[in-house]
Amino acid sequence: MSTRGVERSTLDSRLRVVTETMPDVRSVAVAFWVDVGSRDEPAALSGATHFLEHLLFKGTPSRTAVEIAEAVESVGGEMNAFTSREYTAYYIRIVDECLGLALDVLSDILWSPALRPAEVDSERQVILEEIRMRDDTPDDLVHDVFSEALLPGPLGREVVGTPEIITGMARDDIAEYHAEHYVAGNVVVAVAGNATHQQIVDGVSARFAGRDGVAARTREPVSQPAERMRVIPRQTEQAHVVLGMRALPRDDDDRYALSVLNQALGGGMSSRLFQEIREKRGLAYSVYCYRQGYEETGMLAAYAGTAPTQAREVVKLLHTEFDRLVEDGGITDEELANAKGAIKGSQALSLESPAARMNRIGRLELTLGEVASVDEIISRVDAVTPDDLGRVIGRVLADQPRTLVAIGPFDEGETLSPG
Repeated sequence: MSTRGVERSTLDSRLRVVTETMPDVRSVAVAFWVDVGSRDEPAALSGATHFLEHLLFKGTPSRTAVEIAEAVESVGGEMNAFTSREYTAYYIRIVDECLGLALDVLSDILWSPALRPAEVDSERQVILEEIRMRDDTPDDLVHDVFSEALLPGPLGREVVGTPEIITGMARDDIAEYHAEHYVAGNVVVAVAGNATHQQIVDGVSARFAGRDGVAARTREPVSQPAERMRVIPRQTEQAHVVLGMRALPRDDDDRYALSVLNQALGGGMSSRLFQEIREKRGLAYSVYCYRQGYEETGMLAAYAGTAPTQAREVVKLLHTEFDRLVEDGGITDEELANAKGAIKGSQALSLESPAARMNRIGRLELTLGEVASVDEIISRVDAVTPDDLGRVIGRVLADQPRTLVAIGPFDEGETLSPG
């Protein structure tokens, strides 16, 4: 699949445009990435970023919610959005001949949301149902609780907010939050597919109806120590456990070595955790490891869902695998080669669709201010050495205290051994 490379521009308004032209496809993926997430909210507006993400689809002065949905779906397009702790994204996948429509809709909802009081109240109920659904899904909830325990403060707070705050959040507070953060300098427009860079620059410039400049923002760093353990009693069939620690920021030079370590530890069926806990012992159906980098910190964590009677054994095994890495100071040559191969293969597979390419270039431009090519990323992964892994193990696994979170049918006040 041929491409014309990644191109980047900054408009006079300070809005950034990043594109990757794919002339062999018949579609485009268009997204507006906004540099605001749940960690940027004051405590009294916890959940406002996610609430606003919902509300932008409810209508503008010129379009109702139904008209927005029909405009995109009537030509076979798909539209959605998501909110994270550090950014929000709104995207449309559509046939290339409808590129103008995608830019029209996204520009309209981003810069001119109506935020009608009746629609705010209606969507408030939708979000409350979303919170209830999350609370009824313990294998999702456990990760939110883990973030809260590991990263106390704004960064670790739940993205969706709490029922109490969502119920009391006023329409005018949400509108003020939008006006403060949805400014040109906080936005990256990312497009991949059958469209040229100049098409996007011209199209965005013609439709820009927002505010110039960059939002004044000071993010509160994580300063409190992590909780060591949190156990939530819940009448579930499985116990859901997450064990992990703080790790590297998103721009740390050792992030590629950490990715390789994460892959070897719990990134697939051949990983240590999968082989030890599922294949050898049959203690879990789902077991894996993941990493996340934020502006000034990050996390490395392992998850497993297991029978409540086996929870302590699984926690012990998770600790054991972490300890083994620290004691050995690395992984085997075979594991290193396999982990690199898995990461490089996944990078290659990510080139298959415009949506995946758009997601990659938009996220990198917003969070790092640069878009490394896939070849550059593969080269950096290939360059990871055993010494690099030893250094990362020392920085993360050896130096950081571990946090354990568990949800399941435990007694009130019960604890699981921290190892």
